[in-house]
Amino acid sequence: MGAYLLRRLLNYVILTFVGASIAYLLAALALNPRSNYEGKHPTPPPAEITRMLTEKNLNPDTDVLVRYGHWLDGLAHGDFGTEVQGGSVGQDLARRVGVSTRLLLFATIIGAVGGVLVGAWNAVRQYRASDQLSALASFLIISTPVFALAILLKALAVWFNNASGTSFFQYDNEYDATITAFWPQLLSRAQHLVLPTITLVLGEIAIISRYQRSTMLDVLGSDFLRTARAKGLTRRKAIYKHGLRTAIIPVMTLLVYNTVLLFTGATFTETIFDWNGMGQWVVTSIQGNDTNAVAAVSLFVAGLVLVAGVLSELAYAALDPRVRA
Repeated sequence: MGAYLLRRLLNYVILTFVGASIAYLLAALALNPRSNYEGKHPTPPPAEITRMLTEKNLNPDTDVLVRYGHWLDGLAHGDFGTEVQGGSVGQDLARRVGVSTRLLLFATIIGAVGGVLVGAWNAVRQYRASDQLSALASFLIISTPVFALAILLKALAVWFNNASGTSFFQYDNEYDATITAFWPQLLSRAQHLVLPTITLVLGEIAIISRYQRSTMLDVLGSDFLRTARAKGLTRRKAIYKHGLRTAIIPVMTLLVYNTVLLFTGATFTETIFDWNGMGQWVVTSIQGNDTNAVAAVSLFVAGLVLVAGVLSELAYAALDPRVRA
């Protein structure tokens, strides 16, 4: 078991390195940081632009492999490079990861648990009214673009606030920066968290519940479940003690990858609700021709895939005795 996980980890590390390297090379070849300076008024002299780009390892006139070598050397020393505007990529990365974590923590937990429970419940009550309504709601949510769902929720929040004469729902930024006291600021953060969390949770539950329902239906007709019933367990105990644990195994990979990759997959949600997290950084980095920032995001995503892969393997091992053998 240990050797198997070690081999898988080594494979993930190699794939992470290759993926991040390809992303850096593509960004270095496709983006043009020089245009950020040439568009300024007054425009700096060409020699000054070249000097600033060279200092930041962003000069497109320098051979891309040379820039790649400098980037790798910086990574080896924990340096992600410098942004086009002069800030530290590493510091911005850490700040934005924190923002996305605060946004996604509740959404991923509620979405994963809710998706599994809704899917299992619908499988047990197959073709009943609740199953049909849940299927309809899931397909509607899945077929609705995330940005449309976020805009709809934002519009409903504006309507509710106007109708009630309150500002219960907040929908811009992470919190009200004018509030400094601890408890009022905590309340402000909670209010700003509601709408983006609902946006993400609805999509998570809709997707996960459909997969969980399908795997649960396969388990409900299995021999081992009938054996458990024959040994005296009630249908409910047999389903939730043996059936659910078995049915969740195929869904585990989806749960882990979906949860981890939400860090950059919440681009529209973060942009619409003005959360300065990783998803929004992807967009602004590409728009700003910021090679080092794009490379940092790509490396972070590749690292998340590595983490997701390892967690998925561990979850499989914990749930499926055959893997541990």
